[in-house]
Amino acid sequence: MDLFIAIFTGTIIAATPLIFAALGELVVEKSGVLNLGIEGMMLIGAATAVWSVFSGLPVLPAIVLSALAGAVSALLFGVLVLTFMTNQYAAGLALAIFGSGVSAFIGRDFGSDPTTALDEWHIPVLGDLPVIGPLFFQYDPLVYFSFIMFGLISWFLYRTKGGLIVRTVGESPQSAHAIGYPVIAIRYLTVAFGGAMAGIGGAYLSIAYTPLWVEEMTAGRGWIALALVVFATWRPLRVILGAWLFGGMTILQLQGQALGVGVPSEVLSSLPYVATIVVLVIISRNRQMMTLHFPASLGKPFRPAG
Repeated sequence: MDLFIAIFTGTIIAATPLIFAALGELVVEKSGVLNLGIEGMMLIGAATAVWSVFSGLPVLPAIVLSALAGAVSALLFGVLVLTFMTNQYAAGLALAIFGSGVSAFIGRDFGSDPTTALDEWHIPVLGDLPVIGPLFFQYDPLVYFSFIMFGLISWFLYRTKGGLIVRTVGESPQSAHAIGYPVIAIRYLTVAFGGAMAGIGGAYLSIAYTPLWVEEMTAGRGWIALALVVFATWRPLRVILGAWLFGGMTILQLQGQALGVGVPSEVLSSLPYVATIVVLVIISRNRQMMTLHFPASLGKPFRPAG
């Protein structure tokens, strides 16, 4: 039972930064913009959180600054692709490289010194229940916040007029513009939101998941978050399930190494990425599923007439 609890809770925690980053990218892509720079934005968020904590700020303001840093870096991408109409794929890759360099510069003086970690919330009474308590009621605040954001994003996209407008912009920006909606402004807002979510995901890595600074500490999670949006076929609930799959594989390979499973550690470490690739290959074979919720204008530039 202790092993089960460790794997379950570890899966939830390992999935949290992916949930933030992937949900943010899902909103961006629903508006018709493809931002490949999630890895860079997460790294900037992680470095900003570490810098903030070492500067003496409490954890909450550090997370807010990380979100702002992620949003600002995303807006740089937005200026390139929405105002100057550059290629979204090239600009996203440039942002990923830019974020790697900027984060290395910000974190150059921190080495591997431990940062202030987020404290777990021990919910009274519920947290003391056997089995149920540690499974559901003893996580840090950002874990619970990720589920709140899932609920809010799902509600916004499918239950509000604003969400309908975002989806309309992603499906047919020409139609949205024709009926008076500011397509470029809406896309700027979604791009900034996606950057803020990626920044929070990066901050979670550096002050909660592994509370220290290491260059390139995202280890490809930004690219996995990007893949999760496709895996989820642009649906929020499937993003959560995909993040749990990757988080579960991550924890299983760590447990396997700890138990001394007779498989090279490099093979075990690759399992989460292999599982993601396999799932994507299986899903991509079903063209109907892939195109069912695909934003029709994804990756296509739009310039308002007149």
